[in-house]
This record gives sequence, structure tokens and C-alpha cells, in this order.
Amino acid sequence: MFFASFGYAVAQGANPAAGEVGSSKNPSQVGVTPGTVAAAVPAAAAGTTTADPAAIAAGDALFKGNCAQCHAVNEVVVGPALAGITKRRPMSWIIPWIKNSSKMVAAGDDYAVKIYNQYQKQQMPSFQLSDAEITSIVAYVTSQEGAKPVIAVADGGGAAVAGGGATAESADASSMNILLIVLVVVLIVLVVTLVIIANIMKDVLRGRKDLDGRDVEQMEQRFDFARIYKSTALRAIVGVVFVLAVLYESVQGAMGVGLSQGYQPTQPIAFSHKLHAGENQINCAYCHTSVYKSKSANIPSPNICMNCHSQIKTESPEIKKIYRAIERKQPIQWVRVHNLPDLAYFNHSQHTQVGGIECQTCHGPIQNMEVVYQYSPLTMGWCINCHRETPLNTKGNGYYDNLVKLHDTKNGAVPFTVSSNGGTECSKCHY
Repeated sequence: MFFASFGYAVAQGANPAAGEVGSSKNPSQVGVTPGTVAAAVPAAAAGTTTADPAAIAAGDALFKGNCAQCHAVNEVVVGPALAGITKRRPMSWIIPWIKNSSKMVAAGDDYAVKIYNQYQKQQMPSFQLSDAEITSIVAYVTSQEGAKPVIAVADGGGAAVAGGGATAESADASSMNILLIVLVVVLIVLVVTLVIIANIMKDVLRGRKDLDGRDVEQMEQRFDFARIYKSTALRAIVGVVFVLAVLYESVQGAMGVGLSQGYQPTQPIAFSHKLHAGENQINCAYCHTSVYKSKSANIPSPNICMNCHSQIKTESPEIKKIYRAIERKQPIQWVRVHNLPDLAYFNHSQHTQVGGIECQTCHGPIQNMEVVYQYSPLTMGWCINCHRETPLNTKGNGYYDNLVKLHDTKNGAVPFTVSSNGGTECSKCHY
């Protein structure tokens, strides 16, 4: 498991900050982790207990994006708590350990070998983090030592405090449900009251002797459903509505040929994105390791699952399915949810890494899905509209300088969008 040697090293004195496997960029800036962050800021010198607030903030984001899947600062999650790391091992040991722990084990470093052996010889992978990023993570961990875990509680104004957004939303939903129930009850009482009043008035009128025949007929009249049903106008209206409904459904069906919006297949293992990406805030790139550097976002292999589930919920029937797949050396037969036709080219890294597009832009609130479904239509029109509306980030990229100048000269204040750079040309996706 990837966290084992790291966690033990921290508990015993080392502090490598866990990172996203195989990412060439800061994984803390992408995926499900809330918000975006700047690059890490150098923290205080090694061995000191104070750090620049900017370094702590950067370390916070890096920690949440890379380490929080398996570690907390002051309590055991999957791996040990990370408090006290700077008191146990020096930064000169921590930094190379994070960058390449296997190299230190192979070189015979006593402490590295001890950690490796005590954690069943399961090696922590190497992480492409800079010295400044690692130092920022250490600064954040140091700043949080001794802090009590924050409980999601709504404040006096009804807003959730420190991660209590779900609590606030739940409270709002409950209040709305209660209000709706009260309104329905009031309406029912009003209707019943009106019916009772109408019957009382009829009884009073029946007791009067000065009513003529027309008054009695008016009072005793009944609604004639048969006459309305036999009405030519009503039959014509019903016929027209029926024809329009059939035509509408036919057109919608024809337009929906080949579309799979809402498709939600049953998977061979009951995996919950709501639990992993939502509640535990595991970064998308931790499982889908190629989403920021490849055309495709790969489906995670069982060994990634085992990074955590070699220790967590090992007796779960669903987790045992992963064990069986590994024992039989057979891949898990996940059912693909999002499919594009072969005639359309799509590159994940171009959108996520270069364009900075969040996963939820196309996949919807993936962190709230118990079972993943296709959220967006993924049609050509949907993609083109996005290219027309999404401004292109050209700052700091000299490639776009002349293009932006020409665009601004011709179009004034109109934003330089993806379509301005040829993003709606046929050859971009069809070639």
C-alpha cells in the first residue's frame, strides 16, 4: 500500500507527503479537491516551527490533494497521524524519502529499510514534488499539530462551519419539506371547510319556502360529465393534443438516437464516488492516474484499490471481489459509462491539464453520485457551445500574443474563446 511506508516513517520520524501517482503537475490543483491553489511557497527553514502563512496555505491545498486520502495530522485514518514529523526526522531525510523512497531502501538506509520491512515490504511510490512543495506540506502539518478535528456544525446564521456544508444543506432541505407539508395540510383543511360551508348553505336554502322552480333547479343541479364527454369540441381538443404528443415524442426519440445521457449501468463492484470522491475527498487523479497527461482517463487497476483496501474494510463482500480478481489475475470488468463515437477525437489532457477544466464540468457532480451516470449529453452541439462560451487562458503564453492582438483589434471587448482559436473547426475533432 502506498501510504504504509510513508505513514510509518512519519509516525516514527519521517515525513514524506503522499502524492498523486504519476502526475507531472500539482495534483492539488485539479480534480475533486475544492478550489485551486498556486504553486507551493517556501516555508520556514528546516527545524523551525514557524512558517509563512502563504506556505501553510499552499501546503494545506497540497495536503488535501495528495495526503488526505490516507492521512490526517492528529488522528489515524488509513495511515498514522502525521503530527510531530519535524521532531523525528530532518528535512534532509524527509525530502529525498518523498521523492524516491525505493532508492533509499535500495541504498540500505537503516531507517528506510526498517520502515520497509515493518510494513510488509510494500513500497511507497515516488512523487514528483518540488522541495518547496514538500516544505509547504510539512509547514501545514506542523501548524495543525494538536488541533482538534473540526466537526461540521451549522453556525448561528445557518451556514455550515468548516466543512459542514452538507449539514446546512440537509437542514435547509428538512425545513423546506416541513414547510411543504404544512402548506398541503392547510390547503386540505381549506377545501374541506369550503365543502362543509357549501353543504350547510344548501341545507339552509332547502328549508326556505319562497324559492321558485328555477331556484330549486339551480340549487339541485349536478355536473353532467356525460354531456361534456360527448362534446365535439372536447374530442377535437383531445385528438389534437394526442397527435401533438405523439409527434413530439417521435421527434425527441429521433433526436436522441445514439445519445446516452442518464445512462447508469450496474457495475460488477458497488463503488461509490460519493463516499470516495465526496466524503473522503480523494482526488480524481489518484485513481484515474492518466487524466492529466493522456488522451484517456484510465480506469484504475486493482492495485490502486489495494493501496487503501489492504487495510480498510477487508471483510466487505465487495472488497473481496477485488481480492478474487487479483488472485485470478483477471481484470475487473467495469462497464464503460461515457462513450464517444469513433469519428470524434477527444483528449482529456488537453482539457484538464492545458485548459484547466474541472472534472465536474463534463461529468457533473461526480462527488455526489453513489452510482455514476452520464450527466452531460456529450453531443457535438453541446461541445461546440462550450467552445464558443469558454474563454481561453492565454496569460503568460507567448504563443497566443499575436492571435489575441488580432482578435482584440477585430472584435474589441469580445473574449478570446476556444472557438476564436479554431475550436469549432471540423478538423479539430474529425480528421
